[in-house]
Amino acid sequence: MTPTLISADIPVADWFDPHEAMVDPYPQFARLRALGPIVHAPAVGRVFLTTHEAVSGAERRPEIFSSYSEQNLTMMRALGGRPMLRKDDPEHAAERSAINPTLRPKAITSVWSPRFAENVAVWAEHLLEIGPERADLNRDFAAPVASQNLIDLLGFPEEVDVESMRRWSTSYIAGIGNLLDDAAIWRRCDESQSEVDALLDELLPRLREAPDGSVTSHLLQVGLPEEVVRANVHLTISGGMNEPQHMITNMVWALSLHPEQRDAVLAGEVSWGDAFEETARWQSPIGMIPREVAVDSEFLGAQLPEGTNVGLLLASANRDEQVFPDADRYDARRTARGHLAFGSGVHMCAGRWAAKNAIAEHALPALYERIPSLRLDPERPTLWDGWVFRGITALPVTW
Repeated sequence: MTPTLISADIPVADWFDPHEAMVDPYPQFARLRALGPIVHAPAVGRVFLTTHEAVSGAERRPEIFSSYSEQNLTMMRALGGRPMLRKDDPEHAAERSAINPTLRPKAITSVWSPRFAENVAVWAEHLLEIGPERADLNRDFAAPVASQNLIDLLGFPEEVDVESMRRWSTSYIAGIGNLLDDAAIWRRCDESQSEVDALLDELLPRLREAPDGSVTSHLLQVGLPEEVVRANVHLTISGGMNEPQHMITNMVWALSLHPEQRDAVLAGEVSWGDAFEETARWQSPIGMIPREVAVDSEFLGAQLPEGTNVGLLLASANRDEQVFPDADRYDARRTARGHLAFGSGVHMCAGRWAAKNAIAEHALPALYERIPSLRLDPERPTLWDGWVFRGITALPVTW
């Protein structure tokens, strides 16, 4: 495809460094917002939308900012097919409506919430067994809780272990964010696709004969082609573990750095739900989502030719001072309503209610109930990674 010409009226951030962003993207995001709502970043071949107004406005204009793309192909490469997130309505709506029954608040509360509670209890006990000298909250609690919840939601058989789910999800997320085309990341994606497809070879015929309430079963029940079912199962594995896992660790990290706010939450002065929303705003698990300009357009004063490769910077929009005063400060008492951590519009994350229930109703309250003195271990470092998707990869804790 011929490279799209970038309009001269769009400022250029030739200093944007994706490698530096892997360490901490927020200083660069602030510089991008200072340049304007629409900024060209040559290092990643994209036009970034940087502010809350720009990102939320683009999500309301899918006729301009299309999810369907023949340029933004890392997700399709990582997942082995085109899932609903890379489609526009009506195709997107048909696939999204298939999984909605599993993920509606009523189903989450009545069907899945008890399972989430059971999974949290099992892995909280595991964390205690590891002990305060060696415990890593990501490895020993957040990842396995998110993995088991996802195994249940997908209707996968009991023999699927949490480590396999973690590995599949991690490889998919790395692939979706593989803007630098790392061959080793693609190899891991291929291996994960093969393993999951082999599992689906046995699972799908069983679910056709005996449907259940899982995401996979509902995708089948509405009559979607099998390749569409498979692509969306792979998609669910990627985001369905990544975001809940990182929200667990992000919340513990944030509250540990702000002990007065942690104490307020534990005392019931601030709800776990409000702390969840503020953490999602302050440390967004999804940093950027891609779009492609479908037709020559003017947007916020800039000319965007058809085919322009766009990145909606959700994490940057969530630090926009025009919407969230003192946005770089973590404040669990803040009304973080309107943040874009789970997207907006028709593509808002389908699993947001499941994630909030699993974390704010179960994982965090139970964790602090079992281990009231839980805190970061000052002798071992916390490790972060990513900017397209971002989260803690190691969170040593003690008590």
